[in-house]
Amino acid sequence: MDDKSSSPITRREFARRAAIVSAATMVPAGALATDSPSAALPTAQAPGGLSLSAQGQAEAEARYQAILAVYASRFSETQKADLRRLSYTAQELLDRLRAYTIENGDAPALYLKPLIEREKRPEPAVIPHAASAATNKP
Repeated sequence: MDDKSSSPITRREFARRAAIVSAATMVPAGALATDSPSAALPTAQAPGGLSLSAQGQAEAEARYQAILAVYASRFSETQKADLRRLSYTAQELLDRLRAYTIENGDAPALYLKPLIEREKRPEPAVIPHAASAATNKP
């Protein structure tokens, strides 16, 4: 039972992170973008020196604004800055993922392989006597 108390992440922290990620993926591109010039970060101000397209910047900023619209009072200024950085980092990864083209007939890149190989059951032995008796019946 002591293992639960030494966990590196709490249930509350996990729920908070899950809510942020799910909110980030549910907001369509440009849905919450405003017309003010301060709404979108220029490329020079993108956190971490990320190079995003104008559409990517708008989507990242919209994601950031959507989270702030719901939870702004719960975040400090340093958390808001970290949230903005994470929004832009996630956008760069989303852009790379969206650039990968697939078709309906493409096979999956990874197949499910069990970690534990189990022994296969031996097939039941065919008794030659029973097989020949079955063929002799009319």
